[in-house]
Amino acid sequence: MWRYAMKQKKLLFFNFISVFGFISVELGLPTLLALMIDKGITQNDTNYVKNMGLLMLGVVVFGVALNILLGYFTSRITTNMIENIRDDLFETVQEFSHNEYEQIGVSSLITRVTNDAYQIMLFMQNILRIGFTAPMMFIVSLYMVVRTSPSLGWYVLGSLPFLLGGVVAIAIYSEPISKMQQKNLDRINGILRENLSGLRVIRAFVNERFEEKRFEEVNDAYATSSKKLFRLMSVAQPAFFFLFNIVMVLIIWSGSVQISTGDLRVGDLIAFIEYIFHALFSFMLFATVFMMYPRAAVSAGRIQDVFDAEPLIKDNPNGITTTATKGELVFDHVTFAYPGPSQTPVIRDISFTASPGETVAFIGSTGSGKSTLIQLIPRFYDVSQGHVLIDGSDVREYQLAALRQKIGYIPQKAVLFTGTIADNLRYGKEDATKEQMLRALDIAQATDFVLSLPNGLDTVVSEGGSNFSGGQKQRLAIARAIIRQPEIFIFDDSFSALDYATDARLRERLRAETTESTTLIVAQRVGTIMDADKIIVLNEGDVVGIGTHKELLKNCAIYYDIAASQLSEEELLK
Repeated sequence: MWRYAMKQKKLLFFNFISVFGFISVELGLPTLLALMIDKGITQNDTNYVKNMGLLMLGVVVFGVALNILLGYFTSRITTNMIENIRDDLFETVQEFSHNEYEQIGVSSLITRVTNDAYQIMLFMQNILRIGFTAPMMFIVSLYMVVRTSPSLGWYVLGSLPFLLGGVVAIAIYSEPISKMQQKNLDRINGILRENLSGLRVIRAFVNERFEEKRFEEVNDAYATSSKKLFRLMSVAQPAFFFLFNIVMVLIIWSGSVQISTGDLRVGDLIAFIEYIFHALFSFMLFATVFMMYPRAAVSAGRIQDVFDAEPLIKDNPNGITTTATKGELVFDHVTFAYPGPSQTPVIRDISFTASPGETVAFIGSTGSGKSTLIQLIPRFYDVSQGHVLIDGSDVREYQLAALRQKIGYIPQKAVLFTGTIADNLRYGKEDATKEQMLRALDIAQATDFVLSLPNGLDTVVSEGGSNFSGGQKQRLAIARAIIRQPEIFIFDDSFSALDYATDARLRERLRAETTESTTLIVAQRVGTIMDADKIIVLNEGDVVGIGTHKELLKNCAIYYDIAASQLSEEELLK
């Protein structure tokens, strides 16, 4: 927290000046009041009272101005801090591999960027206002108390151990509650995210009540931990005021005795009471800030965990950026196991070559490793053994941006972003012209439905593309990759939502478009890959067949079984 605060030294300096001036005003007023009483009111000096009254009014106005400035500088510092923290968090998260997302959790990351950062902002606002003001005011007030009446000062000093003990006890007790509260908030976000994204499935299975009960359990857990914190804080403040009032009663009683004996003047007692008020009230305010610290520390620790997370996929800043060849792909005895305790390989000893202009397809049963295999190319994961080579160099030797610039990737689940259709297409090529966008849409068989929309390319895409069908989203995702004109196309089961006629037309146009690019297709439908130059059949992570459609029908039993389940006898004999 202080690391980010110290980036704004100029604002911190003005904040400190405002604090110092405000304290001077607050503690100067009791002294002026004492002088007004002892030298003006008791002496019946009307002019002195009038002049001191005007002086006090000026000091009050000056104090209000300083307090406004203090609020302004505090708000500027904390707002800038949280802006920087969130920017850095987002930048850090962008460098995460799939492994870090799985370890921390997407819902937890959202909570850390939003709620945890907000908790830090609240704490720092209190620190910069009260945390700076209260200790200085307490120390100066304590000095003035002892200076005005050392005998009465013992009442204040005697109460401090009780106050300090209460603050420490509350801080220790509140920390584990704060941790549990933030974890429960993560779970709330997770369930809410699942519920909103799976709303249609929930309704289709009439499971609204089940989801309500599941959310209610987590929400109750969050409410329980929050209530514990609120109860703790609600008990703390009255307890402090109770002790505060006892001290005040003892001081007024003792002070009145000293006034009756002539050992203390009325003005001094009033000033003393003001100093006592400032001292104890400052301590109580600082105690409140200190009690907020455990919650802020939990939030800061959770954010620091994100910053400290070491990405498994690291960029190579001095890596390759350009190559002589374009799109030559080689898998050299590749084995891969997902990071974790099991370390069981999901693909084993895979070798093949794909050249520019060639279409290589992957097929196999669910869970055979098809999608995992192609995710090794853009380095979503790194191989456990062997090498993935592009244009003669291991993918780990490239700069990540340069490597991924070579690739046009269309995932299984077509992802569209909030904005317009044109914005989504420009995601593939930032400076794409309207003509380039229309050409890409034409190749992807998306022209008809896009131009039939009232706003055409300027049609707004809802969150996640929810206002388009699965097939429309897939075609827009394909167009986004085409507009990039990459050296390697990766279609990860990207035709699954298309009807056979659209699928056939799209693949025919793609063949003409990708004559100089390497095309990789993961598919479940044999009809999608029959014309591929090379088909690789996977089964439980192993390659069990490589060849053309006709070759595999003759020499690969697994491929034949897949084809026979989808094609007619006449199509099998072609």
